Amino acid sequence: MTQPDPSSLAQSLLLAPAWARVGLTAPVQRIREQAAAELAQTIIGALEGSQGRYDARQMALPL
Repeated sequence: MTQPDPSSLAQSLLLAPAWARVGLTAPVQRIREQAAAELAQTIIGALEGSQGRYDARQMALPL
C-alpha cells in the first residue's frame, strides 16, 4: 500500500457532501455516525482512485 497524498485526500474531503462534513458536529450521535461513515467512504474512494458519488449538479455553497 502506498502512502496517501495529503493534498488529494484534503481535496476529496472538500468534495464530500456538505451534510457529512457538518454532520460530524451534530448533537445527535446517530447523525455523527452516519456522517463519519460517509466521509470514510469518500476517503476510501479517493484511495481507490474512484470518483465516488459526487454529483456535479450539486451546488457548492461557501462556508
